[in-house]
Amino acid sequence: MSHIVVLGAGLGGIIMAYEMKTKLRREDRITVVNLGSHYSFVPSNPWIAVGWRKPDDITVDLVPVLKQRGIELRPEGAERIEPASNRIRLNGGDVIDYDYLVIATGPELAFDEVPGLGPAGFTQSVCQTDHALQAKTAFDALVKAPGPVVVGAVQGASCYGPAYEFAFILDTALRNARVRDRVPMTFVTPEPYIGHLGLDGVGDTKGLIESALRERHIKWITNARTTKAEADRLVVEEVNDDGSIKAVHELPFSFSMLLPAFRGVPAVYGIEGLTNPRGFITIDKHQRNPAFPNIFAVGVCVAIPPLDKTPLAVGVPKTGFMIESMVTATAENIASLLKGEKPKAVASWNAVCLADFGDEGIAFVAQPQIPPRNVNWSSQGKWVHAAKVGFEKYFLRKVRQGKAETFYENLVLDMFGIKKLKEIHIETAE
Repeated sequence: MSHIVVLGAGLGGIIMAYEMKTKLRREDRITVVNLGSHYSFVPSNPWIAVGWRKPDDITVDLVPVLKQRGIELRPEGAERIEPASNRIRLNGGDVIDYDYLVIATGPELAFDEVPGLGPAGFTQSVCQTDHALQAKTAFDALVKAPGPVVVGAVQGASCYGPAYEFAFILDTALRNARVRDRVPMTFVTPEPYIGHLGLDGVGDTKGLIESALRERHIKWITNARTTKAEADRLVVEEVNDDGSIKAVHELPFSFSMLLPAFRGVPAVYGIEGLTNPRGFITIDKHQRNPAFPNIFAVGVCVAIPPLDKTPLAVGVPKTGFMIESMVTATAENIASLLKGEKPKAVASWNAVCLADFGDEGIAFVAQPQIPPRNVNWSSQGKWVHAAKVGFEKYFLRKVRQGKAETFYENLVLDMFGIKKLKEIHIETAE
């Protein structure tokens, strides 16, 4: 009998548990360790922040779902992984052993790296559902007393799509409230140009997003190093290509939402051989950690080096569809090990992003995510908003049913030319 533990029940972790369950032998067992017993669909958080969704709309109670699937849930969360002993020390003192561990924790949000940043400071966040709910309170205050808005991401961030998405959703919500004319907006980002996205652009994302910002009267500052947030202003250093300071901007705001940099969670941070200096899990092409070969990792917690050199730190995003290919490859590889075979599955790492504007949106597809690419495509239109709503409903249904794959993924997205999102490559025998 083998015990497989999945650490984390976010977008990657919960699907990892479902897909891994289908690969196990009768005598094997699987446990999910998570801080809490609920799954929340993070991509919908921007809608919560403007009142278009409520937390209950995007939350799933995992207790009955996992029980029905025969998957144990430990909601205490992990205090520390002890890879040399093949065990996890849980919050509260319990210890569980594992034969194979899949780390899917997501990141820790490094708000503390910029003074005044975050929900405990002076800016809002949509990274977590409780953050988005707090942002909704601030949004309501903005509608009652309109003033300047600053939206974007700070240096070291690695997920830029939601920052752009929220800027446009906020613009739409303010227009719906008939106060947009009294709300000047500025977008700040460490990217070297608009639409870089940590991917050196995808298709014409630069042109599409710049055009959308101009159309909606949103100014922008690129190569922006955020140095501090205060109660009513943001201090940003705009840098040259060599990193020297070009200008210092003091941006007043009545409302600000800035995505922070990410780092590894405390349960894994600083474990030699397991993580890089930022605490992200190092893996080989089979999603496997080289130092501890019975540990795999999927999702945002995975270490991926930047694609190119930029004046400021710009991380590489891990999109939901890319994560699903990681999950499929990991499940295949652990299944191979259970059968006494070598891992052979390699994730496609295709990147697909649907950035909703509330009434339309921009989509991009990078196959694979890291250049050179076979597909390098972006498009804009009302269909993106419809697709984002459809994906939300599909994914939540998938989580509630305890399934790793459904009809929507196999057929509907194919209609948009996004094929085989979870496609993996099986290496031939040597």
